[in-house]
Amino acid sequence: MSDEKKSLSETIRTAIEQDILSGKLPSGTQLEEQQLLARFKVSRTPVREALIQLESAGLVDLVPRQGAIVASITLREYVAMSEILVQLESLAARLAARRISAPQRKAIQTALEACRAAAEQADGGAYRKANDTFHHIIYEASCNDILSRQILTMRARMRGMRDLRFEKPARIRASLAEHEEVLEAILRGSEDAAAAAMVRHIATGGDVYADMIASMPGDGAGRGRGRR
Repeated sequence: MSDEKKSLSETIRTAIEQDILSGKLPSGTQLEEQQLLARFKVSRTPVREALIQLESAGLVDLVPRQGAIVASITLREYVAMSEILVQLESLAARLAARRISAPQRKAIQTALEACRAAAEQADGGAYRKANDTFHHIIYEASCNDILSRQILTMRARMRGMRDLRFEKPARIRASLAEHEEVLEAILRGSEDAAAAAMVRHIATGGDVYADMIASMPGDGAGRGRGRR
């Protein structure tokens, strides 16, 4: 593949990837080739190369006679990812406690206030957005781009199931209290406390749920329509 085509495919891949990571393209969304051709004003080759790259990253499934579909995951895969995510998030909190800048300190406190306001209104949608902002600031404060990218990619793949967490006001209130604990540890620079608080936050619900799903027979329930 020529450098020009490679550059085009990478540009297309990055654009689609950002749409997936942001939630603009949720799990199960079919990526129509003609729409992609029109959007990027390119030939089929760089679009197909971009989709192959996204499949390799686990973000897209290429399904015969259906084309490209934003990847869905099974419940068992969700549990496996949760076990990894808790460690990645914990590491991000640990690094943030060591490296957070003055502007980031202010930004994360503002994000917590947004979480608190949404919790007081029991507004799941607003809390979800404030929660994302809170966590993204921690990723930025970790000053580790590879770690941040891994977390964001995993969160994007888990988004559909994870978003159900904030349908109940009790979970929102509990999440807010956990955020306060994480923030307090980060702001006083306690790496161990920040990491431990983040583990408790991400692993809320304990291991009972994870063990229940992981022990299900077969390949787990809840396979998305894009998985085969």
